[in-house]
Amino acid sequence: MPGVAFDEMGEGEQGRPQYAQIRDWLRATPMDLLAQKRREAEFVFRRTGITFAVYTEGGDPDRLIPFDIIPRLLDAAEWNLLSRGLEQRVKALNAFLRDTYGAREFVRAGKIPEALVLQNPGFEAAMQGLSLAGGVYTHVSGIDVVRTGPGEFYVLEDNCRTPSGVSYMLENREVMMRLFPELFGTHRVRPVSHYPEELLHTLRSVAPPACMGEPTVALLTPGSYNSAYYEHSFLADEMGIELVEGPDLMVDDLVVYMRTTRGPQRVDVIYRRLDDPYLDPLSFRPDTLLGVPGLMAAYRAGTVTIANAVGAGVADDKAVYCYVPDMIRFFLGEEPLLANVPTWKCAEQDDCRYVLDHLAEVVVKDVHGSGGYGMLVGPHASKAERETFAEKIKARPDRYIAQPTLSLSTCPTFVENGVAPRHVDLRPFVLYGKEVRIVPGGLTRVALRQGSLVVNSSQGGGTKDTWVVDG
Repeated sequence: MPGVAFDEMGEGEQGRPQYAQIRDWLRATPMDLLAQKRREAEFVFRRTGITFAVYTEGGDPDRLIPFDIIPRLLDAAEWNLLSRGLEQRVKALNAFLRDTYGAREFVRAGKIPEALVLQNPGFEAAMQGLSLAGGVYTHVSGIDVVRTGPGEFYVLEDNCRTPSGVSYMLENREVMMRLFPELFGTHRVRPVSHYPEELLHTLRSVAPPACMGEPTVALLTPGSYNSAYYEHSFLADEMGIELVEGPDLMVDDLVVYMRTTRGPQRVDVIYRRLDDPYLDPLSFRPDTLLGVPGLMAAYRAGTVTIANAVGAGVADDKAVYCYVPDMIRFFLGEEPLLANVPTWKCAEQDDCRYVLDHLAEVVVKDVHGSGGYGMLVGPHASKAERETFAEKIKARPDRYIAQPTLSLSTCPTFVENGVAPRHVDLRPFVLYGKEVRIVPGGLTRVALRQGSLVVNSSQGGGTKDTWVVDG
């Protein structure tokens, strides 16, 4: 798969048709005008408070995620393939989680090592045997997808705990419509603004059976110091629900209530943006001040739905990722529509030997890592860095997987020296309640440094507006 990167726009006669008007627009627009528009976008983002703290940079709460003003386009056929593959994948992941905390038929059939599931840091024994509303564990999933050719899409990883980034998808579109209305006039771009409405519908659809009348939904945040706090407050505001922190909630007689000026109000569904260990000091970390004492007891009693479900992190594990194609076959009886990236599991001796012998050619990832942390991009690492990482692998081979260095597709990006190709990925957001809902597009992340393959916002990547275009 390594080789010359696929240019999603193309040039001249080889240019892809959906980009024809974008090419004309870029040729006709002076660079100083594009630079002015980029400054205007930054002003809008800063004025509305769209920030993202990067902990490795000191957690600056006022840091902006760089925004690229050149949109990324997908045509209807491409989106049709992606959306069908995403729906299939999320259904299989949900079935795996339901089975993991139930009969464990996938394990008993020898499809996945038992230790990889039961000894996984994301596995929560307290979830065993629970009956969840609608049988849904993965209410909101962010599935990271890359492409290497015209019809070649690969799933890079699954995010089934508390995936972030959807607010940037929505705000990117808002800014593009404000700055470049003429571009929207020449393209039939499918909307994304209805995502908060779809999310609220999904959350209400999985209210517990004990809920009487219209479900009350609240968004639980760790607080203003969290890197994604803007997104938490944005989504709560857009859905018209309360944004709460742990002390705002209480449990009485196995029912969750929200403290309000009018007295306690029952809460039926909690969209939590808080990791499992911090949810309930009585069940997990006793030192946490972020959670709600007794929340798990109410959850087990079936009086409240938590989205995403506690313990969904098992499906996030990058070693478990290797088994998703088999999950699709086992639980759905179908062949995968979207392929995994070929993966070596360092826990297996032969794979580990291959990875250590080819560190200069592969990308190595910590199976429990996220945000681009704990990884080695072999071709871009120094010899010393590779040697240091090799010792980590040897010490704990079960903690690492490796993948070939994919030649990720590129999109035209406005950088300091003009318009140039930069590598991108895509995080579509899949909602799962009584049915699967996917808004067209997702968050395109772009590696702004020339030659870089690391697109994560936490590692200095930027974002683009993603257009699914008809005609």
